[in-house]
Amino acid sequence: MQWGRIATLAAAMVIVFSCVAAVLMKLIPAPRKETDYLVIGTLATFASLATLFVVMVTTVFKDSNALFSRRKKE
Repeated sequence: MQWGRIATLAAAMVIVFSCVAAVLMKLIPAPRKETDYLVIGTLATFASLATLFVVMVTTVFKDSNALFSRRKKE
């Protein structure tokens, strides 16, 4: 991969993380506990890693057998 693509992907992941964290901070009521922040961070991390997975599968691994392959018959 080129450095520009890697930087764009990293920026997209940071943006997704920030947006999800901001939305969840608005949705969860104001007197937050430590576990609320843990849930917010976990869901934001999950969303950013899901974005990474989707982008990698749709761009880098274009082959239909990227995630699995059939066994050769003997």
